[in-house]
Parts: sequence; C-alpha cells; structure tokens
Amino acid sequence: MSMPAELFALTRPAHVAHVQLVVSDLDRVSGYYQSVIGLRVMDAGRSAHVLGVDGRPLLTLLHRPDAARAPRQAAGLFHTAFLVPGRTELAHWLSHAAATGLRLDGASDHLVSEALYLTDPEGNGIEIYRDRPPEEWPHNADGTVAMATERLDLQALLADAPQSAWNGMAGGTAIGHIHLQVGDVPQAEAFYRDVLGLKVMAHYPGASFLATGGYHHHLAANIWNSRGAGPRAENMTGLAGYTLHFNDRTMLSTTLANLEAQQIAIAQTDEGHRFLDPWGIAITLSA
Repeated sequence: MSMPAELFALTRPAHVAHVQLVVSDLDRVSGYYQSVIGLRVMDAGRSAHVLGVDGRPLLTLLHRPDAARAPRQAAGLFHTAFLVPGRTELAHWLSHAAATGLRLDGASDHLVSEALYLTDPEGNGIEIYRDRPPEEWPHNADGTVAMATERLDLQALLADAPQSAWNGMAGGTAIGHIHLQVGDVPQAEAFYRDVLGLKVMAHYPGASFLATGGYHHHLAANIWNSRGAGPRAENMTGLAGYTLHFNDRTMLSTTLANLEAQQIAIAQTDEGHRFLDPWGIAITLSA
C-alpha cells in the first residue's frame, strides 16, 4: 500500500507544524480535541497533553489552572487550522459533527479551500478545512491569491461523506496554517515578511495572509478583535506559541540572520530556535 502524497502546504520551504495552547482545564479541553476534533493522545502528563494524528504531534495543551482567561481583544490566537487530505475527509468529519449535534460557528468557501469553524471550551478558535488543488486557485495579476468568503453548501458536503463509521481525524491531517490576532497589520506584515521571510499572498480588510512557496497562507494576522493590542500578559490562557518548520535550510539560515540583525533574542531549545514576536507569542524555528 503506497503512502499518500504529502499535503501541498507541508512541502513548501516552511510551514506551521505545531501549536501550543495554555489551558486552565486540561482534561476538559484535551477531551474536546480528542472526541470532537478527532486527535489522539501521544503523551499525557499532569502538566501537558500532546495530541496528534498518525504519530505526528500537532497540538500541545499546557495546564495552568491559575491562568486568567484571555480577553477577546487580546493578541494571540484567532484559530488553529487543521488541514485534512481532501473533501471526502472533510465531509466525514462534518457527518461526525452532525451526528453529535455539534454547532459550528461558520462554514465558508474561500475559493482556494472549504472550511468549517468552531471554538473549543476555553474560547480558542478552530478551523477544519480542505484545500482545492493548487492549480485551481485563482490568482491576481500581481501573483497574489484571490480568496473570498462565500457560503459553503453543507448539505452538498455531507452528501460526499463516507457511510463508514468515523474513527477520528483522517490520516495525513496536519496544521495547515495559524491565524493570529495582532495589534497592527502593517507591523505584523513587516515582521513576518521582512524578518521571517514569508510572502504576502492576500489581503482582507484588517487582515493579511502570508505564506512560503506559493501557498495561499501558512499564517494570517488580523485586527478584527484586537486593534491596538500590546504584548500578551503573563499567565494567560490561549496561544503560548507555535513551531515554524523549515524544509529549506537556506531560508532558515537567512531568517536567523534577519533575527540577529534586528537584535531579537533567540534561545536554543530541544525543539529549535525560540524567540518572541512583537505580541509576545513564542515562535520556534525547526528544521
């Protein structure tokens, strides 16, 4: 049996590989990501759970029972986006959600993708989506990707669901992108484009979408709830950090040189090179 092809988003020079969230009720939130989203526990300790798919760690939940709930207007996470291999897998997850009576926050056709939206028990946004084939993505004359937010026909999607029982998130699922709340979009663009080397691929009012290697976006940043937000407070629930994995080691070397030129402090960890973005969100660069 041949292995499925790696998702396009993951074959680019760099991509988001892993997300860390601080939660106040570890068992409740971990249970949600297992039973509702379909991730599996890879490591479960008293202070953290690591969840993933097919042995690929995707999400770490850090237990801090005394953490203050992050206000809606704080910088941090807008959503973690789980990318499934195709429309059939997205439909299968939707059939599971429908069977359990789960209420979605929204469902959209973005021209490049089809996406379902929901929120975990502590207010962390989640997107579950599938990409259309890259050769079908519409582009603007300047090379940016043409994206939109149109109604997704859920009944038509459900009609494509397999009749077999749902048994957790589909094999091959990964983090496709992360969407951040920031205080200022031009500042975010300057950091993620000029320092980290991502390319701006699309704009919405109050939001910017950036990627490597022609993907529609590995990272988005908006001010819809968080205009003017400063760095995140200590001991707050929500996004602790994420990992940007580099398939292109030359790009990683360039990014590290950019960080040093900006005099941004970098710590060496077992996972890679760790530093903070302008809003106090930890980013780890790995290869």
